[in-house]
Parts: sequence; structure tokens; C-alpha cells
Amino acid sequence: MGKLNKLYGLFLGSNELSGNVPSSLGNLTLLSRLSLTSNKLNGSIPQSLGGCRFMLYLDLSHNNLSGPIPKQVSNLLVELDLSGNQLTESIPMEVGNLQHLVLMDVSENKLSGEIPQSLESCTTLTTLSLRENLLQGTIPKSLTSLKGIEYFDLSCNNLSGIIPNYLGSFPFLQNLNLSFNDFEGALPIQGVFKNASAVSVVGNTRLCGGIPHLRLPKCISKQPKRGLSPKMNLIISISCGAVGLVLVLSLALLYRSRKARALKSTSGSSLGVSLLKLSYGDLLKATNGFSASNLIGSGSFGSVYKGILNQHEERNVAVKVLNLQISRASKSFISECEALKSIRHRNLVKLLTACSSIDFQGNDFKALVYEFMVNGSLDEWLHISAQGVDRPANLPKNLNLTQRVNIAIDVAYALDYLHNRSHMPIVHCDIKPSNILLDSDMTAWVGDFDLARYLRDASCPSPLHESSSNVIKGTIGYTPPEYGMGGELSTYGDVYSYGILLLEMLTGKRPTDDMFKGGMDLHNFVMMALPERVGEICDQLIVQIEESSSSTNPRSNRGNHAPNDQRKRVVECLTDIARVGVACSVAMPRERKDMSNVVAELSLIRDVLTGTRTPRENP
Repeated sequence: MGKLNKLYGLFLGSNELSGNVPSSLGNLTLLSRLSLTSNKLNGSIPQSLGGCRFMLYLDLSHNNLSGPIPKQVSNLLVELDLSGNQLTESIPMEVGNLQHLVLMDVSENKLSGEIPQSLESCTTLTTLSLRENLLQGTIPKSLTSLKGIEYFDLSCNNLSGIIPNYLGSFPFLQNLNLSFNDFEGALPIQGVFKNASAVSVVGNTRLCGGIPHLRLPKCISKQPKRGLSPKMNLIISISCGAVGLVLVLSLALLYRSRKARALKSTSGSSLGVSLLKLSYGDLLKATNGFSASNLIGSGSFGSVYKGILNQHEERNVAVKVLNLQISRASKSFISECEALKSIRHRNLVKLLTACSSIDFQGNDFKALVYEFMVNGSLDEWLHISAQGVDRPANLPKNLNLTQRVNIAIDVAYALDYLHNRSHMPIVHCDIKPSNILLDSDMTAWVGDFDLARYLRDASCPSPLHESSSNVIKGTIGYTPPEYGMGGELSTYGDVYSYGILLLEMLTGKRPTDDMFKGGMDLHNFVMMALPERVGEICDQLIVQIEESSSSTNPRSNRGNHAPNDQRKRVVECLTDIARVGVACSVAMPRERKDMSNVVAELSLIRDVLTGTRTPRENP
């Protein structure tokens, strides 16, 4: 089995397999999914699995495995399930290197030691289960960084100390199990602690306080209370009544004043987006009156302006103002708020707040406020002649091959999260270069969720008419063919759009280029060039940059073989990128790749390009 070096997925769960986990699995360097759950395997987890550098999903749960958790596993891991074994020793600090981890389940083992503080780096975690182990110590303060956690189970351990208040500030936490430990002190009453059905603290005999439904004893104050005299009680009652009357009158006057002035009308946080509150007047000032000089783009439902907020300190933002004259603009506003408030990923744009108000003429006003991306959109970098963008002077004006591959991987990670890692599958519906934004480090962020739709089940796509009153059109050239024929909305549609995006990054040609007519399209154009003529059809800017880099890089002039080796790497990478793009944009939806496999393949391509992996002899 260790010789199947092109194997991507291995699923052998529930087969009553016995013996050890083969160490030869570490030779499967392309393996991205491994499931050996619910067997009778024993022995230790082989250290050689660290050789599977593109592993995304590892499930060895419900076996009889023993020994420690290996310190070296793929840094690309998205899911790690080792529950229901006999694993011992402490959870390794190296778990902090798994910065893409969404789920970690090591419950029902014999792990000891403390909860590693390095978990603070796993900021994409939504599920963390450490229950039924022998863990001790306190809940680390460092875990305050896990803002996206939804399910957190520490039950049946030997943990102690107070329960930190920051757990009540986690906005997405839906289930918190701290039962059967030795926690003490007052239980918080904010956030998830307000919901008795979402929190379990039974078996902690030294806890007190909390909401009444949890039936904990009252906390005993250390300072004795002294009763007030009847005369003092009367004075306090009269004073409170007078103050209350003044407050009621003040609030009534304030309400009338706010109703008359749009300047104070805002509802950003009521949409569940952010605590940052901005009014129409704030955004008018931030964008210099929504001036043309601040306009940085426009889309289907509105325009985007660059703005500078001065509430606390200067902060650059992008303000998307909805054109409410368009029939679906209001629905788009709500859809984008709903989608972005419930998803968190390092490659998805961050919605800072939303403003639903009226302008100074009494018209409805709706806007979304995002972090500003200093390097604009991918479209502006791929098609420089079409439009310019202000960039830092020290940055080149063209994207080299490594940058393009990194951007492609960033976008693939984002789509893999939306399709496979979100609490409910989300279809973006409008993947294209102008919706890919670049920050100061040239990291890619997927934006514009105007058309995004939830799917109840990724394996059972929703018909278009169930998702919207109008057929979702997306953008011509990037919309999958099945949508145009009334087909079903699915994650496969995003994969198609991504494939076209990847081919555009490779060739520098838009799918709507004048050359694509009479049955020829971007997909067929690249497919016909595979494998020998990819160099002829790729963006010549890539070739020029790579040749220039090779001639000016001192390392490439140390021998006659170095330039040839680099050239071989570039040719192999261009060919493999073309294959991935073509495979993603095939006509039949179910024949397209899954985004998790795309992440693994592009990561391998990057390794070849950067020289950490040797290119094939016959690319």
C-alpha cells in the first residue's frame, strides 16, 4: 500500500481491521484524507504519518491505539479525530502549528498533563473535544483567541480553578460542557452561560452562582450585609422614583430627537454583525461625501468607496453602499449580513459592521463596512491595462508564478471552508477575480457575498427556485453551464467558477475574451494545449518574470544545471496548474474536483516550484 504514491483518499472505517497502523502510509505523500475509524487497530500512531504533508483529514477514532499523540503531523490538517482510543501522555505543544484546524477531537483517551496554551494559535477551531481524559490544571487564559469556537467539551477530567469569564464572550459558542471536574467559584452569567440547555456544569461541587435554571448554590459574600433603617429606605425609594421619572422624560425627548435626525439612525449591531456602530453621517464623512475620488469599485447591487474612520484612531475601510433602486438590493444586504456573521476564516473578508438608516433626504440607506484591502482586487493585477490601482511603490506591478499559486491556494482554502467546514454548506455563487481581494502581504481574501446561499445538505443541492425568487446568474463567463440550463445550485458550481479563475490566472485571458467564440472557450483553449503547449498559451508576463528571476538570482548561476532545473520546475508547475483548472471546470458537475483535493494538489505544486520537492523527470 505504501507504493500508491498518487493516492489522495483512503477510507477503511468499520471493517474490523486488526494489527498496527502501517508505517508505510507515511510514503503516501499526496494523501489528503485518511479514515481508519471503528476498527480493532492497536499499537501506536506511527510517526511516519508526518510524511503525509498534505493531509487535511485524519480520523483514527474508536480503535485501541496507545502511546502518545505524534508531534509531527501535517500543518494543513483541517480535522483531527483520535477519540475513543487508549492514548497517553500529554497533548503536544506542537498542536499549535495546526493553524487551519477546524475540528479536534481527542476525547475518551488517557491523556494527562495540562491543556496546551499553544492551542491559542488554532483560531479557526469550531469544535474542540477533550472530554474523558486525565487532564489537570486550569483552563488557559490564552484560549481567549478561539473566538469562532462552537462546540467545547472539557467534561470528565481533573481540571480545577475558576471558569474564565471570556467563555461568555464567544459569540458562536453553542454547547459548553464543563461537567465532572473540580472547578470552583462563581459561574459567569453572560453569553452561552445564559442558556441552561447549552451549558453543563454538573459534578463541580464547589461552583456557585450562575442563572437560576442551573440550580447552583448562591455565592456567599465575604462581607456581612447591614440592614437599612425604615427612614433610609423611604428616602432611597423617593429618590429612585424621582430619578426614574427624569430618565423616562429624557428618553422620550431623545427618541423624538433621533426620529427627526437621520444622523443618529443606525442598526449595525442589530444585524448581529459587530459592536462597531456607524451612522449615515459617519459614513458620509468617512468617504468625503461618497465622492467619485473615493470610489474604488461597483457591482451588481451598489458601489464601494474607500473611507477613513476617525472614531478612535484612523482606520481605512471599504464602504459598500447598496443601490436600493435595484429590486434585490435589500435582499442582498440581508444575505450578505447573514452569511458573513456566521463564518470565520483567514481568507474570507471580514465584515466590520452594517448600517441600515436613512440619509439626510429621508431616503432608506444601507451599507456594509469591510476591512480595506490595500492591494485591490486580483482582477486589477491580472489585467493592468484595463484599470489601475494604487499600490505601495516597493511592490512590482505584475504577479509572479509563486504569487499566483499562493493566491490560488488562499482562495481554495476559503472555498473548502465554505463547502465542507462551515456549520452549513455555503455556495458563494460569484467567484471571479474582482471578488478576490489582496491585502498588504498579498494574501487573498474572498469577498462579495451578494449571491451566497446556504445549502441544507451539500449532497442534496437545492433547486434554484428554492434559493431565490430569481435565477442566480452570477457573472457571465464564470457561471457553470448547468445554471444556465436551470440546473441545481450546488458547491460544484463554485468549483467550476474557481477552475475558470485558475485558468485566467494561468493564461491572463478573461473567459469573455473576443477570441472565445464559435464553440471555443477558455476551458477548451487550455485543454487543447495540454500537456506540451502550455508554455505557449500561458500569460507571457509569467514567463518574462521567471526568466528574469532566473538570470538575476545568484543561485541560478552556480552551475549549468541550476537554470535547467528551475526551468523544469516552472514548466511542470504550469502544466499541473492547467490540469487542475481544467479538471475543476469540466461540464459535468459531479466530475469536478472537491476543493479539499484542490488545496492538496496546489500545495504540492507550490512545493515543486519553491524547490522543496523534486520535479518529475517527464513533466
